[in-house]
Amino acid sequence: MKRFTFIPILMSIFAALAIAKSYTSNAVFIQAKNLKWVALADFPGVAIATVEGDRKNGPYHAFIKFEGGFATPMYHHTADHFATVVAGDLTITTDGEDHHLTPGSFFSFKKKQVHSTTCAPGAECIIFADVRGKWDVITQKKLVLNR
Repeated sequence: MKRFTFIPILMSIFAALAIAKSYTSNAVFIQAKNLKWVALADFPGVAIATVEGDRKNGPYHAFIKFEGGFATPMYHHTADHFATVVAGDLTITTDGEDHHLTPGSFFSFKKKQVHSTTCAPGAECIIFADVRGKWDVITQKKLVLNR
């Protein structure tokens, strides 16, 4: 008799799990006020809010914030990345050409494209990045903040 009462209990557990799984979403929603910004100790003037994935192991999606006046020497990333400017006036220099980018502008770098990043003084710059690997910055000079 105990075996027959065990079967309905198991069926109930499986049904509950199936229902719970049907309510699990593959969507991610994070309000701007709930972003968890982390200052990058090695890069004064830069903070990152990872919203999906793991920047230490990659791939990941994140907002990256630069203080107004932030500027870098030429550098590159190992992973390909694709970004949209969310706020601020950003200038990306690559192949000897300056690209002035305002909110809504898009840029991408593949195959370790060397570039520099400058955020105009007076207001922070924020980009949203789709990075296809782990976070790294390969540069020969120290990053600076020109306030």
